[in-house]
Amino acid sequence: MISCLLAVAALQSPAPAPIDLRARIEHYEADRSALWRRYAAPLSTERAERLTAFERGVLAELDALDYDALGVDQRVDWHLLRDEALASLAGLELEHRRDSELAELIPFAERLVPLFEARQRVDPVDGSTTAHLVDGVGARIDEVQAAVDAGEFDALTAVVAGRAAGRIDDLGWALREWYDFRAGYDPLFTWWLAQPKSRVAEGLEDLARTLRERLIEADDGADATLVGDPIGREALLAALEREFIPYSPAELIELARTELAWCDARMAESARALGFGDDWRAAQAHVKSLHAEPGAQPELVRHLVEEAIDFVTERDLVTVPPLCAETWRMTMLSPERQRVSPYFLGGELMQVSFPTDAMTDGEKRATLAGNNEHFSRAVAHHEVIPGHHLQGFMQQRFMPHRRLFSTPFWVEGWALYWEMRLWDLGFPRGPEDRIGMLFWRRHRCARVIFSLSFHLGEMTAPQCVDFLVENVGHERDNAEAEVRRSVGGDYGPLYQAAYMIGGLQFRALHRELVLEGEWEERAFHDAVLQRGSIPIELLRASLLGRAPERELASSWRFGE
Repeated sequence: MISCLLAVAALQSPAPAPIDLRARIEHYEADRSALWRRYAAPLSTERAERLTAFERGVLAELDALDYDALGVDQRVDWHLLRDEALASLAGLELEHRRDSELAELIPFAERLVPLFEARQRVDPVDGSTTAHLVDGVGARIDEVQAAVDAGEFDALTAVVAGRAAGRIDDLGWALREWYDFRAGYDPLFTWWLAQPKSRVAEGLEDLARTLRERLIEADDGADATLVGDPIGREALLAALEREFIPYSPAELIELARTELAWCDARMAESARALGFGDDWRAAQAHVKSLHAEPGAQPELVRHLVEEAIDFVTERDLVTVPPLCAETWRMTMLSPERQRVSPYFLGGELMQVSFPTDAMTDGEKRATLAGNNEHFSRAVAHHEVIPGHHLQGFMQQRFMPHRRLFSTPFWVEGWALYWEMRLWDLGFPRGPEDRIGMLFWRRHRCARVIFSLSFHLGEMTAPQCVDFLVENVGHERDNAEAEVRRSVGGDYGPLYQAAYMIGGLQFRALHRELVLEGEWEERAFHDAVLQRGSIPIELLRASLLGRAPERELASSWRFGE
């Protein structure tokens, strides 16, 4: 009788709930964002410990799942979430290691940071005691300032000095937030802390400025915004592993040099077609002179975007939803933004670079040359359709949970792949257009070379500028803006290399599935867009229907 009851109970017990990795990824993104907002104090041990515990908890949860029960795309999501957590842990470790190198320059941080952590907990504050502590911080800052002025830190590299100045800026921001939380609302707090806080704030500003002026800009007149912070070979290898790219930095540089040689040969052919012999610089200078007149650039850009849309739709290369073609917009970049982004930026909002009346004569001429008609024609499809706007449109509608991962090898590689594909399909109308397209293609090759060499410690930021001027033909102002954008810290260390390398991955995948396989062109492109921004090797597994192994080691040698 008992065995019968157990059998009935077993039949009535609910089946195990299906594994919903999409929901888990959405929860992860929301949870991590909440923690980032809650634990925002710079240089905080409490922050590092809490975020580390969170990421390790996610990894433990993933390890406990029945991996064999997952389908192909679920396994892809499992690897995406696991790699995101591992990348976050690696970032926390790198941050700690770099901050530990600054101990002698910011010894006062160990007294300030507990105040910021207590503010986040909303602990009560004793004004008298805290004022004495903060005044002591001011005195400690003065001691460091005196040591810097006396030359005791002159042996520091510009990289470390720039990193320290940035962290001091972070402490200044946190100090303002800490003080403003109670100032005026707590009379005793304000009475005790107004003067000590001002002393510390001024001391932090002065110290950061001195570090930049004495240890960076005094170094042969270096630009403090053109220093950067190389991460080194081991960190590059770890980043490549997380992107499922089984190449060393040196191998990627060699791939880029091979592509650059192809571009150089095509550039020479185009120069000869224009009557400039083998003088590609003269031919490129001619093309740069073919720019719109002041005030006419918006109309030109609109025409170029519409031309690219017509090209891909008439040939049935990719699905362009009518709403996508309808909803792209345009704005003009300010002179300040153009200092960092001298060329167009795109997506749904096309952001156009062009001279304004506030620019100097040299700036105006550099911007006119860099945004000429034929260079711009190659940028329009990269930024809008079939490039970034189409990508963003589809990401919002297909597998939107994967937007969290947003690898530049998919984002920028896709747009660069279309530069290659359109070249093959006869998009350039003549040698001027070919030179315009080759300028950007050579630039992407150069980005691989200079950005990886920079992070390997083999090139400085100024040398990267020289490389762009000499090998691609940038105006120096534009080259400086490009390098400033690359090394300033707003982009990951692989971002600039991802354009060309991602493009090569997509080209290899297109060759395998379309040119040598059975996929139709439009079906292939649509499938890529509908699977989201993920490492291309995982995308390949999804398209081929091959379930990735749990212990997945990257093996796809797409450049061979």
